[in-house]
Amino acid sequence: MDLSTKYLGMQLRTPLVASASPLSQEIGGIRSLEDAGCSAVVLYSLFEEQLRQEALELERDLNAGTESFAESITYFPQGSEFHTGPEGYLNHIRKAKEAVDIPIIASLNGATLGGWTKYAKQIEQAGADAIECNIYFIPANMAVSGSDTELIYTDILREVKTSVHIPVAVKLSPFFSNLANMVKQLDQMGTDGLVLFNRFYQPDIDLEALEIKPNVLLSGPQDLRLPLTWIGILYGRIRANLAATSGVHGPQDVIKLLMVGADVTMMCSALLRHGIGHLRHVEQGVREWMEGHEYESVHQMQGSMSQLRCPDPGAFERAQYMRAVKGLEHVLGPGQETLKVS
Repeated sequence: MDLSTKYLGMQLRTPLVASASPLSQEIGGIRSLEDAGCSAVVLYSLFEEQLRQEALELERDLNAGTESFAESITYFPQGSEFHTGPEGYLNHIRKAKEAVDIPIIASLNGATLGGWTKYAKQIEQAGADAIECNIYFIPANMAVSGSDTELIYTDILREVKTSVHIPVAVKLSPFFSNLANMVKQLDQMGTDGLVLFNRFYQPDIDLEALEIKPNVLLSGPQDLRLPLTWIGILYGRIRANLAATSGVHGPQDVIKLLMVGADVTMMCSALLRHGIGHLRHVEQGVREWMEGHEYESVHQMQGSMSQLRCPDPGAFERAQYMRAVKGLEHVLGPGQETLKVS
């Protein structure tokens, strides 16, 4: 049975990829992911804010004391005094490449051009097999139009693609006025892959301290529906590879996503909940299902349930919506028989 798949020009043993998470912060964790059957690892993200902070610290250190003594301009901070997050990230890539045989995909997280180009080059030089541009941006400025928001994505992709030779993927939010058109633009610009979707972490309020606080919620299997829908719509219509993330928890989730057209399925929350060894359970479950349904390869499954393979492509959108709404009639409680759903 052949579980191999191709993603970002790389031949992977299986479609099971670890998405960016704390599990990749230590080399031991990356080794454990490989041992459990992970076919590639997306490293934890290097944030745009870390790049800015490094630039500020460099400027501060270079200017420190220059007004007091002329000879102080020869001082330059050494070692850990100088490089923090970014340099540590590059070293982590180098160590990871030495420690494991599976591909290492670096993750850049930000919302403006910033230092992306510079660090994309350095990430490539450090040995990363590919880069995932995790563009996390909430357009809250009322003066910024939808087209201006889209330019942020296309500008970042253009800059990164022109600065490196390794494959580049873009991790997208689903919140565009026309996601299909946004995908088309990125595909025409040469993105090698699209990761669907980025999850926005929305804040909460501490009612005792009266403070806004972060509220990180792990995904659940129900979060699978959004990437499943859009991968099913996009499959066969773009050149770029399609990676599904968010809601991938068990073997059936992986199978469903492959059948609508995903090239790989990325896992994070399930591994944080159940441990890295959960990968073995997922792979075994996929193998057993394929054997029971007489599938010989992942390639044979891919896209078999996509919109492109539907006799009536429009049914993938409207008919399924109608059936879902109608299905609510079967879950009405006693005394709700007259409730109308529209």
